[in-house]
Amino acid sequence: MALQDDRAAQGLRLLGLAWKPASGLKKIGDRDDDGLIFAGYCVFVDPPKESAAGAVARLEDTGIRIKVISGDAAAVVEHLVAALALPVEGVLTGEEIAKLSDAALAARVEAVDLFARVTPDQKTRIVRALKARGHAVGFIGDGINDAPAIRAADIGLSVDGATDVAREAADMILLAPDLNVLADGVAEGRRTYANIMKYIRMGTSSNFGNMLTMALASLVLPFLPLTAVQVLLNNLLYDMSQIGIPFDHADDTDLARPRGWDMRGLVRFTTVMGPLSSLFDIATFGLLLWVFHVDVAAFRAAWFIESMATQVLVVFVIRTVWPAWASRPHIALTVTALTGLAAALVVPFLPVANLLGFAAPGGAVIGAIALLVIAYLASAELLKRLALRSVRPGTSLPDPAK
Repeated sequence: MALQDDRAAQGLRLLGLAWKPASGLKKIGDRDDDGLIFAGYCVFVDPPKESAAGAVARLEDTGIRIKVISGDAAAVVEHLVAALALPVEGVLTGEEIAKLSDAALAARVEAVDLFARVTPDQKTRIVRALKARGHAVGFIGDGINDAPAIRAADIGLSVDGATDVAREAADMILLAPDLNVLADGVAEGRRTYANIMKYIRMGTSSNFGNMLTMALASLVLPFLPLTAVQVLLNNLLYDMSQIGIPFDHADDTDLARPRGWDMRGLVRFTTVMGPLSSLFDIATFGLLLWVFHVDVAAFRAAWFIESMATQVLVVFVIRTVWPAWASRPHIALTVTALTGLAAALVVPFLPVANLLGFAAPGGAVIGAIALLVIAYLASAELLKRLALRSVRPGTSLPDPAK
């Protein structure tokens, strides 16, 4: 036992071998293992991959707490944890878990990160206990005994070389045997979520602002600010301009911690940024009607340009909680946004403008609209801190070159 404990403390797995003469026996019964002669141990070395420590550190940095659940002896698992430099707290063995009710286990799993000598059923109990504490739980395993826990987890993971049962139970299968795949997947998932929220925030705020503007305009204008065809054209060009959003970078604050659906935050953003765009739309109406005295076709062309410019360019402001100039957007977003804006600027001056109900506005009108757009973007930059979640204190500005 001393030899076994010593080797286990070195992270080695031991299989004991014993023998006895069996000559003359026609059948080996349950009691025929008495009096075995101990021969020694088969010692197995199963070191962690060299990349595992770095991958685990990356996962910890993203706010994911790592817990190790193993059927091995506590000494073996503790050696593994030390090799990976895991910041674990507490040890709970299968023997101790067997004495705990589900409620008692749920109270213990929060503070314990290392579970040793556990049975397949106890693995499942641990996963369910963590879920009962309100955690989103991911479980990765490759053996038959891991299948129940994989199925019970919110995110069941297995590897390509795992048993058929484990792979069938998993939600996702890692084709590369490297934990860095998990860290990369977490980062990509959070970047994707951040970009989805960018589009939702822009869509809800711009649509709310446009509806508010149209409602107010209907009270004072004797004509529609935009016809149905012009509204559809506006929506088409706007959506095309945002095709590059999925490729955009995300703030470090979006990648550092998991983000849940925040309906209250979305409503706050919409109620702040939507009326702001309406305010500048109304200012545009007043400028066109009472300063430049344009006709209906020129009015519609000018507001079409102003509406598209504010909707498209504001993405560069609200895509980040940092100042717009401190966070460089992805080249794909820049190209699609500016291409969509260029198309909107050109449409009122094309030969087909008359068919669309546009008349080319004069240079003075274009200049005035440009000043309004700049003022709007500056106002959006000032107000976005009220609309977006504030950055955690002590967080440094990103490198604009990244």
